[in-house]
Amino acid sequence: LDRSTREIELGLEYGIPTMNLAGQSLKFENGQWVAESGSFTGDRREMQRLRKRNQQLEEENNLLRLKVDILLDMLSETTAESHLMEKELEDLKNHSRRRK
Repeated sequence: LDRSTREIELGLEYGIPTMNLAGQSLKFENGQWVAESGSFTGDRREMQRLRKRNQQLEEENNLLRLKVDILLDMLSETTAESHLMEKELEDLKNHSRRRK
């Protein structure tokens, strides 16, 4: 049933979901939480500071992801080299056993 039919037939009217988070009133409209106008009690400088900090953290996170990728590549390369060396060593052992 669509919303208007439910309201008429079942008498259900829930209204728009709202919540209060850190002094800011939010309402759920069109699939997103939006601030109710005039509900933000903080100042613009604090908002700018938080946005800047968020940007810094996102950049740091991207750098750390890149470093992890590089370390994983290095680990893969070292592991492959180690397996090759083990195989060469095993081949040399087998070759020397055949000579005896």
